[in-house]
Amino acid sequence: MVHVDTSSSRPYHLVIFGASGFTGQFVVEEVARTASEGPKGNLKWAVAGRSKQKLEKVVEQAAGVLGKPELRTEVDIIVADVGEPDSLAAMCKQAVIVLNCVGPYRFYGEPVVKACVENGAHHIDICGEPQFLEGMQLNYSGEAAENGVYIIGSCGFDSIPADMGVLYTRDQFKGTLTAVESFLTVSSGPDGGCIHDGTWQSAIYGFADGHKLQSLRRKFNHKPLPTVGSKLKRRGALFFSNEIQQYTVPFMGSDPSVVKRTQRFVAEEHQATPVQYGAYAGIGGIGNIIKLMFAGMMFWFLVKFHFGRNLLIKHPEFFSFGMFSKAGPSRKQMEASSFQFAFYGEGYSEGQDPTQGKPNAKIRAVVQGPECGYVATPIAMVQAALTILNESSAMPKKGGVYTPGAAFAKTTLVDRLNKHGIQFSVI
Repeated sequence: MVHVDTSSSRPYHLVIFGASGFTGQFVVEEVARTASEGPKGNLKWAVAGRSKQKLEKVVEQAAGVLGKPELRTEVDIIVADVGEPDSLAAMCKQAVIVLNCVGPYRFYGEPVVKACVENGAHHIDICGEPQFLEGMQLNYSGEAAENGVYIIGSCGFDSIPADMGVLYTRDQFKGTLTAVESFLTVSSGPDGGCIHDGTWQSAIYGFADGHKLQSLRRKFNHKPLPTVGSKLKRRGALFFSNEIQQYTVPFMGSDPSVVKRTQRFVAEEHQATPVQYGAYAGIGGIGNIIKLMFAGMMFWFLVKFHFGRNLLIKHPEFFSFGMFSKAGPSRKQMEASSFQFAFYGEGYSEGQDPTQGKPNAKIRAVVQGPECGYVATPIAMVQAALTILNESSAMPKKGGVYTPGAAFAKTTLVDRLNKHGIQFSVI
């Protein structure tokens, strides 16, 4: 059984580890913004990382941005380092939940997961690296279950909108949903937008290690999930989507991996019909296609070699045509950016036998929200944590390594996100 202890035995409900990192600073602001949503209207929290000085600076910044000078004295600072297991253990013993913002997770994630499992702290990350996420499931799920600890990965833009979006579409469908395709579009304002190069680094190492992910998956010995209804056909590497009226490519992030793991969980644990899933992203017009082709060819060539990976890491702006940068986006750029996932689902209406004939009903749902990397991600991560604290009875009965959909399917996480600007609706 899992125990989410919100009493006084652990001094902090939440500890934000990596709070002085690029994403971590925005998670700090989001926690401060939503502190009244904690247990009994009071959230006890602290920031953690390697440098006390940098952490003090982040708290000071949050106090200024939010107009909350009290943060300077109310928020405690914990010095902890991925390279020092004792410091991680000491941090985890003080937290009900650790919000882990230290990436790339393939290099820095496992010691934090290990410390959480061994010291009884629940763990939430915002990882978009399937190799890390699936590796943690393989290596820690048993021990996490024994210790009654939730390890919940990909709780940011990767992959809460997609994973919870598929479940939301299923729940809104009147009948048996059998397949969903999602189409992501991202909009930016007149100043454009970009992504911090931490995500770029994760992508470089992820593609370089693609073969390791395949061998890792074989270790699970999973049986193929049953296909109900028409088999979902894969689209091409580049096609014009009538759904979003622009050129589109398969989505290269962690969403397909995370959604598939959730669908396996709901099939095996809840005996629900698994939903087939295809993920795509809009890239716009012809000019963007030409840019993407050049960037893609350079990336695929260079990522195979050590010297090439070093070049890609040193010059993210050049090789990504400005999509990634070491400085990350400005607050002004973030304010003018947004995302939208359109989910197109099909299945069998109520009363129809899903084993007979072709699907006869369709549904369209949308998940939309603010800038994905540093506004939507902190919102999703913090609301996931608040859901654990406030709704532990609706969470899985045993600990383990979970996807967001597996962990939060029976909670009000979608309602919480709706109230905070990540909106789920049926069109």
